[in-house]
Amino acid sequence: MINENEGFSGLGIAPGILDILAKLKFTVPTPIQKKGIPIGVEGKDIIGIAQTGTGKTLAFGIPMVQRLAQAEGRGLIVVPTRELALQVSETIVKLTPAFKMKSVVLIGGQSMHTQIVGLKSSPRIIIATPGRLLDHMQQKNIKLNDVRILVLDEADRMLDMGFMPQINRILREVPKERQTMLFSATMPSDIVRIASTNMKLPVRTELAPQGTTAELVSQEIFVVRAELKLTILNEILKQYTGSVLLFTRTKRGAAKVTRSLRNSGVSAAEIHSDRSMGQRKDALNGFKTGRYRVLVATDIAARGIDVTGIELVINYDLPDDPSNYVHRIGRTGRAGRKGHAISLATPDQGSDVKGIEKIIRSTIPLSNHPTVNTEKFNVPLPGSSSNIVFSSSNMKDRGKKRKYR
Repeated sequence: MINENEGFSGLGIAPGILDILAKLKFTVPTPIQKKGIPIGVEGKDIIGIAQTGTGKTLAFGIPMVQRLAQAEGRGLIVVPTRELALQVSETIVKLTPAFKMKSVVLIGGQSMHTQIVGLKSSPRIIIATPGRLLDHMQQKNIKLNDVRILVLDEADRMLDMGFMPQINRILREVPKERQTMLFSATMPSDIVRIASTNMKLPVRTELAPQGTTAELVSQEIFVVRAELKLTILNEILKQYTGSVLLFTRTKRGAAKVTRSLRNSGVSAAEIHSDRSMGQRKDALNGFKTGRYRVLVATDIAARGIDVTGIELVINYDLPDDPSNYVHRIGRTGRAGRKGHAISLATPDQGSDVKGIEKIIRSTIPLSNHPTVNTEKFNVPLPGSSSNIVFSSSNMKDRGKKRKYR
């Protein structure tokens, strides 16, 4: 039986929405929901700092739907990627039917005409990526003068992707008298600037130190030569049976790995900005349903994939930006489940690993593979246990090795 103190009751949520949550079998709020919802339903501005996969959509979605049900105006949710927009929409539409509240998604890769038709149906909630939203604004398909609640989700990711000019334009167009809810995994200076100039006495809720990796995600690194990456990847996939999310640095790399996996008999799909919206939706839906066991992605999907039950995240390539490591591995170990993350590094990437370890404030264990030769980093890492690496070909050290999972 759920302890009432642990449930959604007592957070200021209206009975009608509590009924919806009960039907959806949402019984225990996550920490960000428990902290954020009471602030949001009061109409206060929020800065929510929380690592990915913590349930932020309900943290802003419940207050938005509840407050719009009580007053006129619209809600605007701005997100960095198409995939995230669609996933936010999936959650929002579960909350709105009882209030006869329509929503529309404005993203690239989909028909402008269809979106214009959706806008003409007077939606109360708009979910959009910055670029497509500005396209509609420039074509005068939409005005933002009636936005009562603004949400900037994954704000740091939007800035990383170069959307600062678009965000500033949006902030100029929405009314000054509004509620603003900003959610971000990190708090860089640009986010501080947005908050200080565009929010009114925001309440800050921070659930974990910036850069904190998910508690239930174990991690390890294999150091191998670049030409052995595909070999060790196939060996790793033999050791696991569940779904795998694999990250590459480039779109070309994603296509190459996907082809290799398919040639090896592994069901795989790729998702990145060169794929059409239809292809990206097919890849994501196929991954969710199990039609594809491995989803190969670039960092565009690092925060846009919300799939429970991912057993393993593989960093086939280390990220260009060390902070993206946190967002990548946050795709596993969600909803209270354990997860595992494996990174493949080449011998010359010791400094890159050191940069990641600095951000996550911990050392990632180095492992040796029983069948594929592993290497040492070319440059030792001062103060890091990563200095101690044993070659898999050195049988004398076999007893000192970390057991392969």
